[in-house]
Amino acid sequence: MKLHCEVEVISRHLPALGLRNRGKGVRAVLSLCQQTSRSQPRVRAFLLISTLKDKRGTRYELRENIEQFFTKFVDEGKATVRLKEPPVDICLSKANSSSLKGFLSAVRLAHRGCNVDTSVSTLTAVKTSEFENFKTKMVITSKKDYPLSKNFPYSLEHLQTSYCGLVRVDMRMLCLKNLRKLDLSHNHIKKLPATIGDLIHLQELNLNDNHLESFSVALCQSTLQKSLRSLDLSKNKIKALPVQFCQLQKLMNLKLDDNELIRFPCKIGQLINLRFLSAARNKLPFLPSEFRNLSLEYLDLFGNTFEQLEVLPVIKLQVPLTLLESSARNILYNRIPYGSHIIPFHLCQDLDIAKTCVCGRFCLNSFIQGTTTMNLHSVAHTVVLVDNMGGTEAPIMSYFCSLGCYVNSSDMLK
Repeated sequence: MKLHCEVEVISRHLPALGLRNRGKGVRAVLSLCQQTSRSQPRVRAFLLISTLKDKRGTRYELRENIEQFFTKFVDEGKATVRLKEPPVDICLSKANSSSLKGFLSAVRLAHRGCNVDTSVSTLTAVKTSEFENFKTKMVITSKKDYPLSKNFPYSLEHLQTSYCGLVRVDMRMLCLKNLRKLDLSHNHIKKLPATIGDLIHLQELNLNDNHLESFSVALCQSTLQKSLRSLDLSKNKIKALPVQFCQLQKLMNLKLDDNELIRFPCKIGQLINLRFLSAARNKLPFLPSEFRNLSLEYLDLFGNTFEQLEVLPVIKLQVPLTLLESSARNILYNRIPYGSHIIPFHLCQDLDIAKTCVCGRFCLNSFIQGTTTMNLHSVAHTVVLVDNMGGTEAPIMSYFCSLGCYVNSSDMLK
């Protein structure tokens, strides 16, 4: 029985000697082996760790020799086996989670002296070909090269499948738990499965030139919030992104060129790490008020259908404020947690899309709406011209929670 993963063997004596381990695993093949001899009729079980430099491997006896198993992160392909003699911790990572669970179960049986039902190996050197399973990058750019009957190597960290005619995301890709970069560009994908959000290490996702019409709320609220750094949705059919999209706060690079966008998410200012934003050739009539909160290095909004400024403001003030409006403002201003388990779901939606006044407070249904122009250099170091006339200004929607805020900010609307 064998397991392909990365292994780091840490001696527990090092700290006492004032030394540190190098802190990096190496690619290895772990084999569960057994050995019998005439002098010792009892079958001895060993864990054999073989690497590309040491194919014969280092063996560790298992029977009654395991002090503890650490399996908290086994679903992420990680585990640690602590041996009594020698006093080492065998740290496993980047393993297929299901294979790891099966391998650890067999190791437990060997430790207890039980018979292992699964096939065990003999103490022989590992072949070089077995290390080919550690492939970390695969690029496929044609249908004929796409694997139909063969799985992707589980250790992949970078997978590109472009020009393969895919109409949906291959579910086999979603088992690649070490994946950091996934490139599905130039296909015919219409919808993304929510399980892409289970790729906990995914940092770059390229969906350029597909047939997507939306980016789901489920993906915005998945583990991508903590991992995704770069997202390319160019050349699709997306008309709007959900307000929850702004929960992807690790995003640094966002490409939305050549879609059908009619608006940005109203809370786009919450993307505090965003540095590169490209949304050229869409149908944006104006920018949301929170666009002012961005701090970009590069911005491209060329070829959008920005509207002419409205001279008169839209006044929707409520006097006195309704109970709903007053409560909503207090919840948001005081940052009181809310959710569908506390208040009705439709109220959560209202709070999610609440407007931000120029004073920093919030408003729901009682506000004054006005439009002004903003020089895009105020939010970005490098700005691509908005039109062929050399302009770098775009209309931005502003909201005012009261008449007083509107009067105090009247210079901004001139």
